[in-house]
Amino acid sequence: MKCFKVSPFTSLGLRCLVIVAILCCKIQYVTAENDVLSSEHSTPRNNTCGGIVTCSKGVVLPVWLPRNPSFGDKVARATVYFVALVYMFLGVSIIADRFMASIEVITSQEKEITIKKPNGETTTTTVRIWNETVSNLTLMALGSSAPEILLSVIEVCGHGFEAGELGPSTIVGSAAFNMFVIIGICVYVVPDGETRKVKHLRVFFVTASWSIFAYLWLYLILDVITPGVVQVWEGLLTLFFFPICVVFAWIADRRLLFYKYVYKRYRTGKHRGMIIETEGDRPLPSKVDIEMDGKMLNSHAVDFMDGTLALDLEDKDLDDEEARRDMAKILKELKQKHPDKEMEQLIELANYQVLSQQQKSRAFYRCQATRLMTGAGNILKKHAADQARKAVSMQEVRSDADANDPISKIYFDPGSYQCLENCGTVAVTVVRRGGDLNQTVAVDFRTEDGTANAGSDYEFTEGTVVFKPSETQKEIRVGIIDDDIFEEDENFLIHLSNVRVMPEGSEPGAEPEEESAIPATAAANHHAEAMACIGAPSTATVTIFDDDHAGIFTFEEPVTHVSESVGIMEVKVLRTSGARGVVTLPYKTLEGTARGGGEDFEDSHGILEFQNDEIFKIIKIRIIDDEEYEKNKSFFVEIGQPSLVETNDKKEEAEAEPGEAEPLTGEEEEERRIAEMGRPMLGDHVKLEIIIEESYEFKNTVDKLIKKTNLALLVGTNSWRDQFIEAITVSAGEDDDDEECGEEKLPSCFDYVMHFLTVFWKVLFAFVPPTDYWNGWACFVVSICMIGLLTALIGDLASHFGCTIGLKDSVTAVVFVALGTSVPDTFASKVAAIQDQYADASIGNVTGSNAVNVFLGIGVAWSIAAIYHYSRGEEFRVEPGSLAFSVTLFTIFAFICVFVLMYRRRPDIGGELGGPRTAKAVTTMLFVSLWLLYILFSSLEAYCHITGF
Repeated sequence: MKCFKVSPFTSLGLRCLVIVAILCCKIQYVTAENDVLSSEHSTPRNNTCGGIVTCSKGVVLPVWLPRNPSFGDKVARATVYFVALVYMFLGVSIIADRFMASIEVITSQEKEITIKKPNGETTTTTVRIWNETVSNLTLMALGSSAPEILLSVIEVCGHGFEAGELGPSTIVGSAAFNMFVIIGICVYVVPDGETRKVKHLRVFFVTASWSIFAYLWLYLILDVITPGVVQVWEGLLTLFFFPICVVFAWIADRRLLFYKYVYKRYRTGKHRGMIIETEGDRPLPSKVDIEMDGKMLNSHAVDFMDGTLALDLEDKDLDDEEARRDMAKILKELKQKHPDKEMEQLIELANYQVLSQQQKSRAFYRCQATRLMTGAGNILKKHAADQARKAVSMQEVRSDADANDPISKIYFDPGSYQCLENCGTVAVTVVRRGGDLNQTVAVDFRTEDGTANAGSDYEFTEGTVVFKPSETQKEIRVGIIDDDIFEEDENFLIHLSNVRVMPEGSEPGAEPEEESAIPATAAANHHAEAMACIGAPSTATVTIFDDDHAGIFTFEEPVTHVSESVGIMEVKVLRTSGARGVVTLPYKTLEGTARGGGEDFEDSHGILEFQNDEIFKIIKIRIIDDEEYEKNKSFFVEIGQPSLVETNDKKEEAEAEPGEAEPLTGEEEEERRIAEMGRPMLGDHVKLEIIIEESYEFKNTVDKLIKKTNLALLVGTNSWRDQFIEAITVSAGEDDDDEECGEEKLPSCFDYVMHFLTVFWKVLFAFVPPTDYWNGWACFVVSICMIGLLTALIGDLASHFGCTIGLKDSVTAVVFVALGTSVPDTFASKVAAIQDQYADASIGNVTGSNAVNVFLGIGVAWSIAAIYHYSRGEEFRVEPGSLAFSVTLFTIFAFICVFVLMYRRRPDIGGELGGPRTAKAVTTMLFVSLWLLYILFSSLEAYCHITGF
């Protein structure tokens, strides 16, 4: 069992956390020395510089009495609060996993539509009901930011609709962590030499702009428009910005309004990485009509369809072909990398690699990260292993079907035999499969003429074959009659009949009881028939090759097909109508559409030498496997004129004959004619066309692998039983792409530790309805209620922890709560940056999530509080203080972050994520430094060491 290794990023994070904690404690120590002690019953003042922070009653948790404990009690209380806070963070991560699984199921719903193209061709395709951009900014963002949003709402509602610092500061602190630390990590973890770009750049610009605007708007309503007061219209407008942001992003994604007239193409300039804009064409002509589900849509209406469906209808076949080529390349590389693995194991590796490269949603990455972190295993590898296990089990079922058959089947194996005329006897094999092997089974056999005649070509044979207990194979021998008459190849048949189970104690040659003079009952006959029967093939064909002729040489057929994955192809050359003497036969390969010289096949030529009584030879040709998805190339194999290799005696006679000029007599002429007839000759098929095709298994495997798996099936559940089994099961959680597939991997020390720490939460949340119920909505509703309950506890624990060690709510929220709620997102973005080919899932959703945090978290909370105070004739007051300063600081740093990301799209780096090692390291250090500076300045401003607003 392997022990867990701390990654460099985890070590860096721990060091940063220690530095921040020391800094905060130092600030508090200096402040406590310089401030005047306030009374025990004074109101907590988290918005002012002076005074000691005192604990007050939370939404759920009461104050831990007495209020002024000793130093030792403070340490104990802080430890309890901190441990409880971390444990609550684990609980929120696990229930958020269930919540995100329900969102994945909801947003993955699909429907089939029929599209009629302008050329009249119709095609059926599956499209998702939810638009990807809309789902990312609504349900996905809600699931990712649910703890922060609910914390802000619960804090306001739980404290008499008065403003608090914990919720808003957590939102801003979480946004800073997401924007700087998560993106910084994503930049660095991309493998060296690789880059990731944002695919939907328009959507990224829109969400990034709204993200920055959201925090600018907070500053405006706190310190400019109505300083210190949030009016009803401000709160409602903040909330209303959320659907406006979603609509703008959707418009950018679908190229509506002014976007539909912007069709530009870009090329890279030769100097300093300049991007040059050129004119481009519209994706569809202006007068193209497309019929979808029976409705005519012109090009303007098509723009409202899903992006890939509307813009890439004509390119869909090309995309599928490219996907097939990529999959073929993956399988080929895996074969070269693992030459000793079976095909099933290679398919499992390929299946995992395909699933890893398949585009995934934010919800899937969040679920995967949480399960890896809590010892629940790798979702993708478990699915790939399950698929391979199912395939193996199906093969085992088919292979064991005959062995487990309750009925004994008697048949020939194989069903055809060949022999020479001078072989003497031919042995034909009869086998018994299935049933009770302790029984004695008998079966009759009888020969029948075909083109061969009994008595002149073979000996007529009949009799009974008896399988004694434990015997599974018997032989039938038939005599073959040899003659010196030249004949064509002939055959005869052997039939099986009258199978029966012999009673115990009976003689092998005796008649069975049911055929004796005593008539058997119908039940006995039925029982005997049910225990044994004749299987297929029940008739064997025996072909007798004549050995009085040198033979006719031919291929089996004029055309044959071969899979390119066969490696060495064996071509059989037959010697029929005789096998006497030694004969040589030249052969060679000829190019067709397939090229020799090692491109499609390796050239082959030579001479086959048939020995006396040898009836076939094999030509071996190497086929080159370049693993094309669809292949149809041909070449030829041609045989030349056969020649009889004469013995030394015949050579001497032939040398003496030229000197003799005596005419041949009639008898000698007839002998000469018969001898000429016995010379070897060519048959009907002297030129074989070989058509090289793609491997059927390979093609079938590619077709299966390119079909995208609905990832909702991987993260969702369909029964409570599955949920409880998964809750109590610990699985290997490491995400190692080079892991040997087909071999069960044991969980590590870290997996066991995390499983036992979280097993309580896993079992508790296994009571949440499965995602299959109500298409995921039942799980959605119950999960968000549970998140709300845990968030209330987290808010109280964080506030009590902060006041116990002397930290203000604003500092506690920025340092501890924001970090705790963002850990699962960090792991999710890291996995997305490594596995996804684009940067949208790792950083593209960060900006949208930050905007949603403000519009929902603060918009809902402040709207409720403003309406409540307005109904009472009061004003809802929110002191700008630390929040306005943090918002301003975050906005400035966010501008720097977005500018750096756009700069990294230059050709010398290549994308927002990854790139050269130096560029990655510099970017990551810059972003982490921005986060540390944000925490430093926010903490200094909170304790009035620097002047804020």
